[in-house]
Amino acid sequence: MIKCLVVDDEPLALHILEDYISKVPFLQLVKATTNPIEALTMVQDGSIDLVFLDVQMPELTGIQFLRIANGKTKVILTTAYPQYALEGYELDVIDYLLKPIAFDRFYKAAQKAQSIICPVTKPVPVAAEPVQQDDFMTDFTFVKTEHKIQKVYLHDILFIEGLKDYVSIFTPGERIITLQGMKKMEDALPDRHFMRVHKSYIVAINKIDSIERSRIFIGDKIIPVGDTYRDEFFRIIDGKNI
Repeated sequence: MIKCLVVDDEPLALHILEDYISKVPFLQLVKATTNPIEALTMVQDGSIDLVFLDVQMPELTGIQFLRIANGKTKVILTTAYPQYALEGYELDVIDYLLKPIAFDRFYKAAQKAQSIICPVTKPVPVAAEPVQQDDFMTDFTFVKTEHKIQKVYLHDILFIEGLKDYVSIFTPGERIITLQGMKKMEDALPDRHFMRVHKSYIVAINKIDSIERSRIFIGDKIIPVGDTYRDEFFRIIDGKNI
């Protein structure tokens, strides 16, 4: 069980997150509070595994909270202001949820937290609301490039290629080179839309044009399906309409 703390100055936001946490079997709510000072004390005691943390609070902002906590707990930011995502990313938060928060998006963040906090434990499936295409179309991630941290919309990604010292993200308009590893990229992407098909490739499933034997065609790119990934790949493909 992951022991959770919710910190938000809005009682309605607290209620929503309490309800969401109660639906996820591997999350245990320890406390929901509007007092960030009280929450910080609990974090410093070492009794909290994960904090769902609002950014805009009058006594102590979420960013200030993160700096004081100094890595003593894992954090998922909850905010109505997307401009804080970049700063949260630099402070190594697990994820950021933009309000209003849909349950399927919350559950995805909870799964990501579980994979980091309890890596040997497989996620426990629960009935989630159907994923809407609009959620995916507006979702994005940030990647570190040589000179900046760049936003990448997930619906733009065609495929990702891992090379020795860097990873290339291919979109219709550009190739983005990042020093992040393939494993970190794989963990950051929703597995309902992306799949590792080779030690050096991740593909966007809905961007596949055709498949011939163990080769995937996306535009003019031919991507091999590795032996390790072949059975799972074709199992997923058999269950989808591409």
